[in-house]
Order: sequence, then structure tokens, then C-alpha cells
Amino acid sequence: MEQQDTQKRMLIAMVLSFAILVGYSYIFPPKKPSRDLNATTQTTSASKAPKSNIAEQKAAPATPATAKNTQPASTPTQSSKANIISTIKSKNYIFKIDNLGRIASAKLLKDKYKDANGNYLELFDDTKALPLEVRFADASVNEAAFKINYEASSSDIEIGDAPQTLILTQKLPSTTITKKLTFYPDGHYDIDVQSSKPLDIFLTPGHRPEVDHSRYLLVRGSLVRDNKGVTTTVEDGKAKKVESIPDATIVSSFDRYDASLFYNFDAPMSATIDVDASNNPLPFVSGKKSIQIHGYIGPKEWKTLQKINPELTNAIEFGWFTFLSRPFFKVMLIIKDYVGNWGWAIILFTLLVKLVLFPLSYKGMMSMNKMRELAPKIQELKEKYGKDPMKMNQQTMELYKKHGANPMGGCLPMLLQIPVFFALYRVLLNATELQGAHWIGWIHNLADKDPYYVLPILMGVSMFVTQKLQPNTMTDPMQKKIFQWFPAIMTLFFLTFPAGLVLYWLTNNILTIAQQAYINHAYNKYKENLKRANSSKSEE
Repeated sequence: MEQQDTQKRMLIAMVLSFAILVGYSYIFPPKKPSRDLNATTQTTSASKAPKSNIAEQKAAPATPATAKNTQPASTPTQSSKANIISTIKSKNYIFKIDNLGRIASAKLLKDKYKDANGNYLELFDDTKALPLEVRFADASVNEAAFKINYEASSSDIEIGDAPQTLILTQKLPSTTITKKLTFYPDGHYDIDVQSSKPLDIFLTPGHRPEVDHSRYLLVRGSLVRDNKGVTTTVEDGKAKKVESIPDATIVSSFDRYDASLFYNFDAPMSATIDVDASNNPLPFVSGKKSIQIHGYIGPKEWKTLQKINPELTNAIEFGWFTFLSRPFFKVMLIIKDYVGNWGWAIILFTLLVKLVLFPLSYKGMMSMNKMRELAPKIQELKEKYGKDPMKMNQQTMELYKKHGANPMGGCLPMLLQIPVFFALYRVLLNATELQGAHWIGWIHNLADKDPYYVLPILMGVSMFVTQKLQPNTMTDPMQKKIFQWFPAIMTLFFLTFPAGLVLYWLTNNILTIAQQAYINHAYNKYKENLKRANSSKSEE
């Protein structure tokens, strides 16, 4: 009886875990960042240098956004977009460089990157640390760096099929800083920062892009991967201390779909993840007199990153289940390339997962059918031996042995499905490829909710049918009520979920219904054969 109770608790735990996963973000939605340009926001990273130089950075300006103004701090802060010195255009993006040599504006030029008003989305909040911002360990140099403007070799650059180079120069009292930037059509660029005198230089890919403000539980923040394949991820609001990674190959600030990152696979970088006043991470790479690395700003598209460098796909983060999510996404990508549509790829992948797990599911569901048959007899034993737990367990085990039932038989398939679901959950929430992906009819964006709520309602109906078909061995009234209301609760949660995720769940339910119908038929046939065998034995 104890084993059966364990199975029940596992079922309840699975339901509650999922409810927490999908419900928490609705109860406690993330706060949308404010862009009040009349307020002086302070980032700790601007007032302290990365780890080894914190003590020397006390005199640094409050923020890059305010430090460049010669006006008193009490006057309104001027947006860096008003001080653009160079614009880089390609068919895929527009980058704008401000007077402090930073990428103050980045827009991706595809229709799926437009907002509800038809405007291209701005990737960065220009009141926070921006890509290519340079800081110094020397406080006096650092202070001057946020007051003296850069000069650009060209105010406008058009990128066709060939890369183009921009040179930025900043003449500080004690040194001259030169940034040589070579931009490519796909969004990646080469970086060569030089100081005329030896100085500790710190270069940041900036605070993460701030495009997605959805309520889903997503990983956003900074990522650093070293040359041994170890990835350090620090999420927004969870940065507690300065992290130092001496042999980094990727240094990324990332949102749900987009990233601003540095990389170098030939000569690993010295990286630091600093902590700002809101416990958000801000990564840097450092060098003595010079830094030569590569950068990328844009969507975390698998094929784009793979084309630049296959190792760069490691910048795509799926959270705890990345070890499963990555291979799942690769298989899904192969299927999509074959069928040409992400919706059908999700359906076919779900079918593939069901086929792989079918042998275990078959054994588990057959065991659950047997347990359902034995439920009344187990209840009788409970009433008869309720005051003698040892005797009750002994009689229960003999009953299981007699009928060939395994109370834990339904647990293994369930345990396997939990990581599979969470891994797919992450893939379907984080894959930028689903943005603007059309399926059929009214589903024009698998990364957005079903506008007419057809898929969530069908999903709820399928869950109800699945529940009716599956054997229920529960005798506790509270447990029964939880599962009776589960389809309705999940339907409400899924109303605003991405259509791609709802499509997966709906497909999984439909396949489960077909699977359960087949297994119920097989079980009935098994009982008939068993009955004939017992009849033959009694006749003998």
C-alpha cells in the first residue's frame, strides 16, 4: 500500500510542479523595465570596476548616460541617441554609434521584429550600459572617457555582400583609444581596441537586449562559456557576486530571443561578470593595452550562429534542461527543413517522442489497468487490516503478486516524460525561429498566442478525454478533485501561451488518446486470454 501511495504522491507532485511552472509567472509577472530619461539611474558597474579593480574605481561617473553631459546632474539626462556619430546599415540591421563609441541603437530589419505599431524593435535601453562601452581601472582615465567624444572615420556605412570597416578615435589626456570595427552582413563584427599606452581596459557587450517582456519563466541575463565547455549563467536579479572566468570563449548578454555577445575561439578572453545595483549581471572582457575579439548582435538563430562559427550555437541557452533541449531542437530543425513548416515539425517531433517512449508507456499503462482492477480489493484490505499496517502491506503485496501487478509500473514512463516535457517547454518558448512562423489558417505566429483560442480549447477537451480513458486508481476524494479540475485549469493557463507550445501539448494529448485506446483494447484481450487459460486449468 505504501508503494501505491508513493505513486499517488508522484502524480500529485507532477501536477503541482507543472502548475507552478506555468502559473507562477502569471501571479508574479516580471516588471517591465522603466526608461525614465529624466531620472538619474545608477549602475554599480559604472561606479566600480570588475573584480580586481573595484577599489580604484571610486571616482567613476554615475552612469554612461549621464556622465557624458557637462551640465549639472540635476538637469534632464539626454538620450545617447541624440549624439549619433555613425550609422551602419545592411539588409538585416541598422546599428548606430554614439559619441562615446558605443552601439546605442540596434534594429533588426525583418517584419517579425516589428512591434504592434509596425515599427522595428529597438534592442537596447540606452540608459544602461551599451555594447562596446570601454571602461578603465584608472578612475581618472575612466572619468575622462565619459566626457570626451569619439571621432568616426565615416558617418554612414552601407554594407552589401562585403564587410565594411569603421574606425573610432578618442583622444584622452593620458592616452588615445582606437576602435577598429569591421561589420559583416549577418550581424557579426570584428573588434580591435587599442590604447596608445598600457592600461587595463574593460569592454562590455552591454546590458542584455530588452525586447521581450513576456510573463513566462525564461532565462535572461549573462552567459560565459570557457574553453573547457563549462557554461556560467547569471540571471537578471540573481547576481550576488563578481564572477571571474579567465579562459572565456563566449561572453553574452541575452534576452529570450536576442543576444549581444563577444567570442574568440582561437585566443580565449579574460571575462568578468559584474553586478549592478539591481543584482543584474553585466559582463566584461579585459585586456592590457589592447583587445582583439569578435562580436555579434542579433537573434539567437541556430543557423545564423552556426554559419558564423558552429561553436557559437552554445550561446543559445535553454535553462536547466539545455542538455535535452539542444538535441531536441536539432532534431526538430532537421524535421522542419524536410517538411518546410515549424507547425508540422512540432507535430512530427511529438509523434517521434511518443513512438520512442511507447514500449515503456505500454508497460506502464498495462500496469495501471491492473491496478484499477485491483482498487476495490485493495480498499477492502484497507478496511479489514487498517489497524495493522504490517499485515495490510503483506496482504497487499500478495494480491499484487497473484495478479501480476506492479504498483510502480506506471511511474517510470511518467518520470521520463517530465524532463522531456520541460525540455520541450524551453525549446518552444526560447526558439527565435518560431517568431513569425506560420502553421495553418489563422496561426500566423507560433511564438504568439492563438488569436481565437482554438488550440487551447481543443487542448482542454483532449485533456478531459485523456483523463476519462486513463485508469484511475485513486481513492482519495481530494486527489480525484484535483485531477477532475486539471483540464479546466490548464486551459486557462494555456490561453495566452505560444501557439507552438499549445500545439505540442494538443498533439501529445491526441496521440495519448490513441495510445490509451489501443492499450485498453490490448488489456481487454489480455483479460479474455487469461480468463480462457484459467477456465482450461479448472476443467483439467
